[in-house]
Amino acid sequence: MSVYRIYVEKKPEFAAAAKTLLGDIKTALRLDSLRSLRIINRYDAENISEDNFNYAADNVFSEPAVDVTYRTLPALKDDERVFAVEYLPGQFDQRADSCEQCIQILTQGERCKVRNARVYITEGRISDSEFEALKKYIINPVESREASLDEVLTLKVNYTIPETVETLTGFITMNDMGLANFVTKYGLAMDSDDLKFCRDYFRDTEKRDPTITEIRMIDTYWSDHCRHTTFSTVIDEANIDADYIRKTYNEYIDARKELGRENKPITLMDIATIGAKKLKKEGILKDLDESEEINACSVKIKVDVDGELQDWLLMFKNETHNHPTEIEPFGGAATCLGGAIRDPLSGRSYVYQAMRVTGASNPLVPVEDTIHGKLPQRKITVGAANGYSSYGNQIGLATGHVSEVYHPGYVAKRLEIGAVVGAAPIENVVREVPEPGDVIILLGGRTGRDGCGGATGSSKSHTEQSLESCGAEVQKGNPPEERKLQRLFRNPEVTHMIKRCNDFGAGGVSVAIGELTDGLVIDLNAVPKKYDGLDGTELAISESQERMAVVIDPKDVRAFLNYAAEENLEAVEVATVTEEPRLVLEWRGKEIVNISRAFLDTNGAHQETSVLVDIPSKEDSYLKSSKIEDVRGKWLKVLSDLNECSQKGLVERFDGSIGAGSVYMPFGGKYQLTETQAMVAKLPVLKGKCDTVTMMSYGFDPYLSKWSPYHGAIYAVTDSVAKIVAAGGDFNKIRFTFQEYFRRMTEDPSRWSLSLIHI
Repeated sequence: MSVYRIYVEKKPEFAAAAKTLLGDIKTALRLDSLRSLRIINRYDAENISEDNFNYAADNVFSEPAVDVTYRTLPALKDDERVFAVEYLPGQFDQRADSCEQCIQILTQGERCKVRNARVYITEGRISDSEFEALKKYIINPVESREASLDEVLTLKVNYTIPETVETLTGFITMNDMGLANFVTKYGLAMDSDDLKFCRDYFRDTEKRDPTITEIRMIDTYWSDHCRHTTFSTVIDEANIDADYIRKTYNEYIDARKELGRENKPITLMDIATIGAKKLKKEGILKDLDESEEINACSVKIKVDVDGELQDWLLMFKNETHNHPTEIEPFGGAATCLGGAIRDPLSGRSYVYQAMRVTGASNPLVPVEDTIHGKLPQRKITVGAANGYSSYGNQIGLATGHVSEVYHPGYVAKRLEIGAVVGAAPIENVVREVPEPGDVIILLGGRTGRDGCGGATGSSKSHTEQSLESCGAEVQKGNPPEERKLQRLFRNPEVTHMIKRCNDFGAGGVSVAIGELTDGLVIDLNAVPKKYDGLDGTELAISESQERMAVVIDPKDVRAFLNYAAEENLEAVEVATVTEEPRLVLEWRGKEIVNISRAFLDTNGAHQETSVLVDIPSKEDSYLKSSKIEDVRGKWLKVLSDLNECSQKGLVERFDGSIGAGSVYMPFGGKYQLTETQAMVAKLPVLKGKCDTVTMMSYGFDPYLSKWSPYHGAIYAVTDSVAKIVAAGGDFNKIRFTFQEYFRRMTEDPSRWSLSLIHI
């Protein structure tokens, strides 16, 4: 069957994307000679009849009212140049996927294959170097590449089908030098001590060499992204010269004694959670909902529905995607929101409002001043905003509050945070302990190479060379698929069948399913694939998005699968709960992973460190007041700060009205120019009238935190509380979710005091 091709271009009066990109390029690259820019979407389709393709041309690929179509690329003028861009193999292309689905609905036949590329035609006398700079600005090599303009004979890709996974012969006899080289060779996130711990386990306990899948999976399990190993590092000694900081630390030590935790190791995680433990003991956290599931923060609330108070669970979560967004802004920011949604969603709650807080360096810096190996700040900022808003707007999630802070420090590492709020009637949420014989169902999207190594990629430092191999680590989100999951989990008949649930965030199949219970046998052959050629390791650790793992009683499996089919969701049985506490992964008739749960739960080698907390400089104190001699000059300087500029243009990319539940719009006042300080939304009841609302805000000052993380943390709490109270909230009902950033522990004890803390 032939490959049919069509080019689709917006009519000049509707070519908003091309005009926006033209203005962006002329501003960023200062290409004044560039007069116009055309964007043409190219579609290739295979496994479709010519009649169906012609029908799809006007009904799927284009809209005749706003689009012009061509069967061949328009002839170029003397001063025109052309190039095409396509996604890298393995990256999810939502445009092509949507076309395939729509054509299948129209034809009621087999699904065809569609490939999309974007063709750019420039007009203007620009030099070769300027043309290359333009292409470099448009093409992000982490996700895309320049595409050929030639016709293609087939869209089929011949994949090499792997037979087995490598057994690392000689691993258990490696010396320390060999292990250090092994870490470098395979680009592992774990260090040599962790790998030594693995060697000793396989040598002394399993008495065999591991497979590469086992090492990759352990590396994923023990990554900072999955298990927060930096926060589990034991602090042997804390040297704190500042009296007021030492006083606070002593209060923590006293709280440990009060709670009987003197024999527990001192770690960042223990410091972070001691307050909640103390409040719980004092009987203040009576509304806290606790479970063995790894979901979002959960509290019990009363919801007024038609004058009747109902028992509900309120869940909230914040998610960071700093590294992925920095190297691939659109996809990284999109999956930041997607990942945030899936945590409360896995708790069977309906997510109804989101907040986005980001940190960037100056996006007005000329492109030529971009640090080598990094994307321009302008491209990161705009691309991330487009990615997050696109995902939220498609899934139907109201974004109630959007804010971006600017600080020179973010040129080194971008800040990308998405926070969401979800809720559900408490009677809809069933939590039971999985029993031997229970079935694990994989629900939602298929597995590809996108997201392989996502957890470990976020847990290691990166260089220009490492980024070349980390492109697949940034997943591409598919919001309509996640919307289906939202709809399915809103059905109480479905949620009553679910004993336990986990989303496919960090770690893929191995972690998402592996965390559900201690004993499991996972059949990787049953995992749905986006394409052939994936080996057992890739199937085990890929973080492809929009998937859930649910534990179901065998008697409920058929009914659950039928409900999933009603929402057009793929659902397959992929694992069985076993009595023996071991994680077993089978692929192509062989066990490629067989590891004891006790070993996995160690989270790696015992790590210890000493910390030195530097005293904030009094001379450079952020809080020091000074006499202002030139009021006008000072006023103009303040107004010139990017942090004082209106962000209305940014905020309006996000739809805050979806669902008609938002109480506050992002901007209010007589002229709708006054930024609100918190987002407020009504609880999402399906029937009846509800006046119960939730509120969320944040507090953070990057300049204050740069001077003193200690003061930054204090004021972050104070600011967030003040905003909620000012918006009409009851401070007694405020619950916090903290996002803390620390550099990885090294031999340098002062690294601990270089954190940036966000709430």
